[in-house]
Formats: sequence, structure tokens, C-alpha cells
Amino acid sequence: MQVLRLLPKQESVPELLVGNETADDAGVYKLTESIALIQTVDYFTPVVDDPYMFGQIAAANSLSDVYAMGGEPKTVLNIVGYPVKKLGPDLLAEIMRGAADKVKEAGAVTIGGHSVDDQEPKFGLSVTGIAHPDKIWKNVGAKPGDVLVLSKPLGVGIITTGIKRNKVTSEQEKAVTETMALLNKSAAESLKTFHPHAVTDVTGFGLLGHGSEMARGSDVTLEFTLSNVPVLAGTYELAAEGVVPGGSKANHKWLSNDVDYQDISDSEQLVLCDAITSGGLLVALPESEANEYVAKLHEVGLNQATIVGRVTEKSDKWIHVVR
Repeated sequence: MQVLRLLPKQESVPELLVGNETADDAGVYKLTESIALIQTVDYFTPVVDDPYMFGQIAAANSLSDVYAMGGEPKTVLNIVGYPVKKLGPDLLAEIMRGAADKVKEAGAVTIGGHSVDDQEPKFGLSVTGIAHPDKIWKNVGAKPGDVLVLSKPLGVGIITTGIKRNKVTSEQEKAVTETMALLNKSAAESLKTFHPHAVTDVTGFGLLGHGSEMARGSDVTLEFTLSNVPVLAGTYELAAEGVVPGGSKANHKWLSNDVDYQDISDSEQLVLCDAITSGGLLVALPESEANEYVAKLHEVGLNQATIVGRVTEKSDKWIHVVR
């Protein structure tokens, strides 16, 4: 976003419903009175050793932005950086097979892509989806009195760092891999019968980073209750040992003036700022609907989904954390 501020402002286009002037999850362009185009792109280096699972995770992560906008993914393009002479074609084929299977699970189709010879493997997707122009979800609009629901647990960045340092169990590795590969499709589809005021997915900026974007854009304060926040097993212990990725530490530093942590320890703060790959949806919706929405999430297998906080009138900080 700092780079975008240096660029000339884009001319106003009536059909552009969501552009790069905000910190939203995807761009939205109105095609007709009943169809809006949702576009997003994301790619990154491997977060797990298994190439098939890396493809699954990369696809789920990229598709997530369309779900966070209330859309239905339709087509994807693969984006590949890969040292084919060094690693050979078979690993790349497995990455792309994993992605293709996840795209099929989402009900979308892979229609092409682009690759470059790169020294380090990188993979992701450009995703196009659709939604009704009047039913787009944004990461702004949260209202005082709303409650906050999170559909997936935190700890992905910390656990995957633990994998690289041989600090996690096979059960923890399996849990984090399954969490990252899980589509936000069910969470989004379940939400469509409710009336959310703001929606985002929790990824690289962590729960508090994406929460602060929601708070700023809505001109409110978000209050999170630490004991209610779902976390992958072993996350707090690893954080206390210092097993924390650089991105999570950068998030923590970046948010230092925006958050009142009260008596929350430094390692617990880092968990809340953990840089996540393919995280869950963070939803602000009326309190009267929250318990029913959480119940529906549990019905579709999102057993760790829960109410993690509430929205209040704007105060001295964008985020408050209570134990």
C-alpha cells in the first residue's frame, strides 16, 4: 500500500465498484446490472515440502479472496516461477495437479497461465469470479454492536516455521496442512443467508493486521477476546520459544501504535499478528445472527469457528485485546 500511494490516482470509473484505493481483498468491476467481475492474484514460495499439497494450498489461498468478496470463482490462470533445469518437470507437474484439483473442488476451471525460469519455486493463481453488484462484501462497514466471527484457527505461520526448524509433530504438520488447504467456500456460502456488514480473509497481515484494516475503513474499534480466538495446537508454545516467522514480527512492529494489548504477553501478541497463508474469514455481523452463523459453520465441518470479539465505537486505538 505504501507503493500505491506513490502512484498517480486512477480516474474515476463508474463501473469500478472496488479498486486499489482501499485495502480490500480483490477488485470488482460491474459488467451488467446483475453481474460484477471479481479479480485477484496471489503467489508465494513453498510453505510445505509436498509439491501436491503446496499446489492445493496455493490455490485455496488465491481462491479465498473471491470468497471474501462474496463471489463465486469461475476461471483461474496459473502463475509459475520455477527452476526447471534444477528441479525437473515432475515436481512442477505435481504442484499444478494439486492446484487443479482444488480449483475443481471450488467449481472453477483452469484456463491457462504463465511461467518464468526462476531460481526459487513460486506458484499461485490469478482468479476471476462473479457476484451480483449489490451483494459484494467489503472489508469496511462494520458497525458498533456487531460481533466478530473467525472461521479458521490462527498459527499457520508459526507452525510452518516450526516445520522448517524440525520443531513440530507429525500431527501438527498434518493439522496445519489441512487448515491451509481448506477452501473458504463453505464459510462464504453459509454466510449468504445472513447480513454481514464487513468481511475479509485473514492472511499475510495476521488477524490484527486485517482487523485494523477493517477498523480503519469502518471508523470503529475492534475488540478481540484472546481466550476465544481459535489457535492450532502447539502455536503458543512455539511462539514462546521464539519460533516465529519474520512476517509475523514485522506485523507486530507495524501494528504497535494501533493496538492496546493490556496484559497480553509478547508471544501471545505475535500469535495474533501471525502471518497466515490461506486463513479463514473474519466477519462482522449483527449479534442477533452470530450464533446461528457459527452453528452453520460447525454443521459444514468448520468446528473451530467461533465468535472472537465485538465492534465498538471508535476509541483511542483501532484494536483492543482483552484476555
